[in-house]
Amino acid sequence: MASPVYDTIGQDYTAHRRPDPRWAALIATELGQTARLLNVGAGTGSYEPADRAVVAVEPSAVMIGQRPPGTAPAVRASGTALPVADRAFDAVLAVLTIHHWGDWRAGLAELCRVAPRRLLLTIDFEVHARFWLLDDYLPEVAAAERSLHPTPAEIAATLPHTRTVDLPLPPDLADGVLGSFWRRPEAYLDPVVRANTSPLALADPAHVAAGPPPGRAG
Repeated sequence: MASPVYDTIGQDYTAHRRPDPRWAALIATELGQTARLLNVGAGTGSYEPADRAVVAVEPSAVMIGQRPPGTAPAVRASGTALPVADRAFDAVLAVLTIHHWGDWRAGLAELCRVAPRRLLLTIDFEVHARFWLLDDYLPEVAAAERSLHPTPAEIAATLPHTRTVDLPLPPDLADGVLGSFWRRPEAYLDPVVRANTSPLALADPAHVAAGPPPGRAG
């Protein structure tokens, strides 16, 4: 298996990436009474419900090594080739992971194969790119975000789609995703914060260090 991206950028992931209870409650509600759950791209185990049978799939050994004691058993594998029998689970969960898969269409097909229900937490990359930090200060990163796939529309067109639910982004969000510090901008000066959100961690360091281009924010 090729070294996954989070073997590099996930070295201190749990420092700022903790499950937010509001997101966790919404995910639990959407999962309903699901008994057997496969968590694909599971990372360190954020948002895995503790009240049902869960198996985690994660390609990064670094991320698996940061899973707390007592979390679900984890299998090191890719979301595009799940080592799971057809319909082995009642539902599959995929949280902020699909855009990291080499072939997202193959990955979505795998999610359909292994479970009749799917719950995906993903990103609208156009909205992401318009976030002030990227739009005003890091236009190269904004451009990179706009190039990512799948978009929510592509997912809805590919999967048997029931509905879309927008997640809140309160100013005190515990999970350090890119936009979570929108009212705490000093956090973006912390290299650990930047290292644990993939748009900044994967960006050219020269672009991040350069700041806003002439005529933009300053």
